[in-house]
Amino acid sequence: MSQRLVLLGPPASGKGTQGRRLAERLSLAYVSTGALLRSAVEKGSALGREAAPILARHEYLPDPLMCSIMGEWLGRQDGGWVLDGFPRSLPQEQYLSEWLASRGEELDAAILLEVPESELLLRIRNRVECPACRWSGRSDQLSADHCPRCGGPAGAREDDTETGFRARLAEYREHTLPVVDRYQAAGLLRRFDAASDPDGAEARLLELIRTSHGPSA
Repeated sequence: MSQRLVLLGPPASGKGTQGRRLAERLSLAYVSTGALLRSAVEKGSALGREAAPILARHEYLPDPLMCSIMGEWLGRQDGGWVLDGFPRSLPQEQYLSEWLASRGEELDAAILLEVPESELLLRIRNRVECPACRWSGRSDQLSADHCPRCGGPAGAREDDTETGFRARLAEYREHTLPVVDRYQAAGLLRRFDAASDPDGAEARLLELIRTSHGPSA
């Protein structure tokens, strides 16, 4: 049975890494709104030109624009999916809920990846990304500054500075924590300790997904 999953968490909590792995293991579609937007900026598309100054300020895109982008992506999917970076605000959560209801569908779970702030900052300092294939990982995983997946040049993201991290963390606390509370109240939230190594976290996260069909505790 196809599942519809949302990954929530602060910047550098591992949503991209775990989201891609979950999607692959469960045969689900995957989208990272951050990667989607960064790609649009790099290509200079109309969306990229509109998003660039907002992203440069380390702010979230306006809800109507983000919902429009996601509605288009969701409409192209035939089965289940993993959403990384959406919904990030209460209006986005409302949009997703109404979108699902209009199709007689429901969200299976919203998974909150929890990591101490000190660990998040350490991850930011070591995080790298490949602009070509959107692989992301640690700097020690690169081979001569090249992506281990496609071989293209990879390096630190422009927004991965301590100032940028703290700005995004403040945005997360203001706009996304209320979404966490709403999913908690609806019995959809699953809290997950994502501070361990990615491989260990992946196994535990898969187990959580497979056993998360009842109300949360």
